[in-house]
Amino acid sequence: MSQVKELLIDQLQDLLHAETQLMGALPKMAEAADHPKLRQAFEKHQLETENHVERLRNIFEILGANAEPKPCKAMMGLIEEGKETMEEGSEKTPMAADLALIAAAQRLEHYEISAYGTARSLARQLGQHDCAVLLSRTLGEEESTDFLLTAIADPIVQQLSLDDAGADVNLEGLEKLDDQSKSSGRKGVQRPRKMREARSGAA
Repeated sequence: MSQVKELLIDQLQDLLHAETQLMGALPKMAEAADHPKLRQAFEKHQLETENHVERLRNIFEILGANAEPKPCKAMMGLIEEGKETMEEGSEKTPMAADLALIAAAQRLEHYEISAYGTARSLARQLGQHDCAVLLSRTLGEEESTDFLLTAIADPIVQQLSLDDAGADVNLEGLEKLDDQSKSSGRKGVQRPRKMREARSGAA
């Protein structure tokens, strides 16, 4: 067996264990989520993760290797941190708890994105096109999940910042105004009338 193939199999065994652990963690994360969209994102990724495991098993079969999970200490540590985040969530506001949960989830996703990217590169180097295609599909789903989590987190961060400042602003209204300004091709920010008159008088 070539060194590259041996390394690929080692990476895949690590990923198989990581994905199996994640399958057990995602339902707990979904249950801990307060925001409906965040809960749905975790539930959706649970189904995707089940497919990821099946793809990995298919890849092992293509390579003629045993699908034996190798303990992934990195994922084990990240999931343990996620458990601590969920436990500490009871001491936070629902939005702050969700934001902390998203941060923990994205650390998991970033690990997987890195690992699948490496595995795909090794498969390509070996000329294993079918394996590379399967790995690309999973990599794309991991990246999409990360993007979705960011999209969910952004308005939560904005609202928390407003709360900290003691402001009471309708974020939905702000988004509509922002969309309107973009569609109208706004050239610049207009100063209030009184400010313009004051500047004119000073001149």
